Amino acid sequence: MEKTEFLAKNIFLNLENLNKESDSDSISYFSEADFAIVLERIEKFGIGIYEIEPRLKGASFDVKLNEDYRKKATDPKWYNRAFFEFKKTQTDLQYSAKYKISDKLLNR
Repeated sequence: MEKTEFLAKNIFLNLENLNKESDSDSISYFSEADFAIVLERIEKFGIGIYEIEPRLKGASFDVKLNEDYRKKATDPKWYNRAFFEFKKTQTDLQYSAKYKISDKLLNR
């Protein structure tokens, strides 16, 4: 299974991708509520996140990396904290992330 297929079937299932670009490989953006669900599912599967990049009104707002928190990509402490900080800073953000999915998980 490919990474995009795994994410669509297991992580993004029943969530609305707010990115309306026609490119099927484009980055998925989610509302704050849907991204909270994404993070819960990511943690359940043990998937890592390298970066979280929200946008505001279609423009990049900021980026937070796991390295900024000196944590492994798979450590939920960093991405939950980064998400909390974004929520506290600005409302109405749309969130995307770069995910780390192990080959073992993809081959299940």
